[in-house]
Amino acid sequence: MKKNLEDSFKKRYFYKLFSNFIGFLFNLISQMIIPRALGPEAYGNYGFLTNFFSQVTGSSDMGTSTCFYTKLSQRPKEQGIVSFYFIFVGIIFLLLFLFVFISVACGVYPLIWPGQQTLFIYLALGLGIVMWSAQIINLMTDAYGFTVAAELLKVLQKFLGFLILIWLYAGHYLKLHTFFIYNYIVWIILLIFLITLIHKNGYLRRGEFNLSKVRIRGYISEFWCYCNPLLVYSLVGLVTCVFDRWILQVYGGSAQQGFYSLSYQIGAVCFLFTGAMAPLFMRELSIAHANNDLEKMRRMFRRYVPILYTITAYFSCFVAVMADKAVYIFGGSRFSGAIIAVAIMAFYPIHQTYGQLSSSVFYATSQTKTYRNIGIVFLLLGVPVTYFLIAPHDKMGLNAGATGLAVKMVLLNIISVNVQLYFNAKQLQLNYWRYLWHQIITVGILFGLAIGSSFVANHLLKCSGKIMIFFVSGIIYSVLVIVMIYILPAIIGLRRKDILSFVGECKGRLGFATER
Repeated sequence: MKKNLEDSFKKRYFYKLFSNFIGFLFNLISQMIIPRALGPEAYGNYGFLTNFFSQVTGSSDMGTSTCFYTKLSQRPKEQGIVSFYFIFVGIIFLLLFLFVFISVACGVYPLIWPGQQTLFIYLALGLGIVMWSAQIINLMTDAYGFTVAAELLKVLQKFLGFLILIWLYAGHYLKLHTFFIYNYIVWIILLIFLITLIHKNGYLRRGEFNLSKVRIRGYISEFWCYCNPLLVYSLVGLVTCVFDRWILQVYGGSAQQGFYSLSYQIGAVCFLFTGAMAPLFMRELSIAHANNDLEKMRRMFRRYVPILYTITAYFSCFVAVMADKAVYIFGGSRFSGAIIAVAIMAFYPIHQTYGQLSSSVFYATSQTKTYRNIGIVFLLLGVPVTYFLIAPHDKMGLNAGATGLAVKMVLLNIISVNVQLYFNAKQLQLNYWRYLWHQIITVGILFGLAIGSSFVANHLLKCSGKIMIFFVSGIIYSVLVIVMIYILPAIIGLRRKDILSFVGECKGRLGFATER
């Protein structure tokens, strides 16, 4: 009899958290290496191209991957869903390749990708396809309940990728083209690991991929009903999100693109811990919704959203205060022009956490029309805002470059996420104002603690380097945050006995449980 790999929610999140912590450490060191090795321009070109194709693949998805994940979570034994979705993804890949090939053949590619070589355009296209494929396979492991094994494999993949990166950097091999190749290797390793895991557990068998025309029509109808409200939203999202980076490339150039890419990546580090929660959260919500269990949905939202928001805010507020040190550590002196953009973009992951979890509610409950309408309004509103902030003075703009784009991203994200949250709270019969005040109070307290920690560290270590001040500030800040949570546990949506119980559970897992 097969071993049951359907792990509890807490256990799966614990391994997600463990994997993300390891990824956080590797990512932290990697981000100290990559921008320094590539420099602002090459790093900016990489960010511009990979962002373009990640946006294109994400918009080509049109919400189908979320539909696929939701339906597969509800019906994991139905392999026809997998067969149908693989066919859809294959068609998208072919269309993307034809688009790039025709653009290059007709000579219009300099208008679409200003200042970019065709070699790097094709490399970015292929990388976008590989990354999207890995994300889909990873969703399958969560849908099947193989999260624990998948996360352990991802830790191994990150370790191997880290060793390769160190070798490239130490040997002075880390250039733009080798960095593309490095990313191919890392993502393909992950694909092989996850596909092997799924196959060994009885899925992805060759004989199970045959589909009749009747079943294909049935899946088309099912996916269309779920995703058609997101079709327009995906197209608008593609145009507007590509426009943001395109206009920055046109008016700011590769250097400003590099500054923004660094600010975005530093912000992404802050999001590592909570980003892993979204698929698990959506899976549980989907199952609860299928069982008409509104109370479980409400309980999950109340339980996990404040905690994850506070965790992200903990990192983000510190990075915002220590932006000059963070830029020096991650990018070096050549990225000094990114300091203000980093300080602003540090706040982006905070509400991105709410956005991810709020969108999970819309998807899990099939309220995609509401989600679409909210998204389209803010995407369209962002176009003139982006132009005004980035365009030069002689074209009626502020010429703010990477800083301008960071301001636009953070400001509109805060507003749009709170609109989503209002509708979520209404649907789940929760108090919206409670969550709004939680956002304000949490950021206010953590930002104040970060400023205080920075002041103390700078005063004590006047003659020390920036790296020492950064890490000492982080230690002081962390201690203050722990004390604050113990005194005011409601800030993460818990009671003191919940915290003590969690500490006891962690000790038990580590083998240090004390006698009662």
